[in-house]
Amino acid sequence: MQKRNVRTLFLSDIHLANPNSQVKRLSEFLNMVDAEYIFLLGDIVDLWKLSSRKGRWYKSHEKVLHQIMDLAKNGTKVIYVPGNHDPFFRTFGGLNIGQVDVYEEYIHTMANGDKFLLMHGDRFDKELYVGDTWHYIGEALYETIVTCNRLLNQVRSWMGKPYWSLSVALKMNSKKARDYIERFEQLAVDYAKQQNAQGVVCGHIHQSKLIKKDGIIYGNDGDWVESCTALVENTDGTLELLTCKAVTVQKTKPTVTARPAVEA
Repeated sequence: MQKRNVRTLFLSDIHLANPNSQVKRLSEFLNMVDAEYIFLLGDIVDLWKLSSRKGRWYKSHEKVLHQIMDLAKNGTKVIYVPGNHDPFFRTFGGLNIGQVDVYEEYIHTMANGDKFLLMHGDRFDKELYVGDTWHYIGEALYETIVTCNRLLNQVRSWMGKPYWSLSVALKMNSKKARDYIERFEQLAVDYAKQQNAQGVVCGHIHQSKLIKKDGIIYGNDGDWVESCTALVENTDGTLELLTCKAVTVQKTKPTVTARPAVEA
């Protein structure tokens, strides 16, 4: 299959070390996209899972990390903006680690000259916090749902059916979840305005989206636990949201669908 050539690839929320990380789909996706720049927008490694002993370092997870590092060694500019699940790496802000530059936040100049604020998105957690009780209930429920999602899609793959996210479907049918997402989007857009940026790209909430809101382009590249999505910047500065769907558990290549491009 011919590679898709793009200027920039935006990825986040891979959650390596989490058993629900969709690393096989990500690895196949990386083989299908050729980018000049790759931005890793947080939660690449799930240090929370490792520290709580609920996760472990799988060989397949190490393989996809090496795949990204090899791209950096072979000329792709890789920039890492850590998130709340890998906050340790924020201590390396402004440094280069293994040919990967680390920043707490980053301003990216698009091909058309527009400035985009890049961040993980957890900076808004205090403003969105729902209280300890609901937080812990939500965490436990979320882990159960994404585990069911992974098992469900294993069965769907065996049946030759494409990837379908149970967790995303449930999220979109919950008014509280939709309200939370809308509040997050508004906070991100307002913050981008404060930084005099024309757009913002982030992750964190595991909900991919590409819209124009209050004159600011808001892009969320999603995740590789639930939705298996990424954002790309084309050579003309337009953005597209890509979805990776593996057809079978064999060596079949995933299909990649693009949503309409948004001009900056």
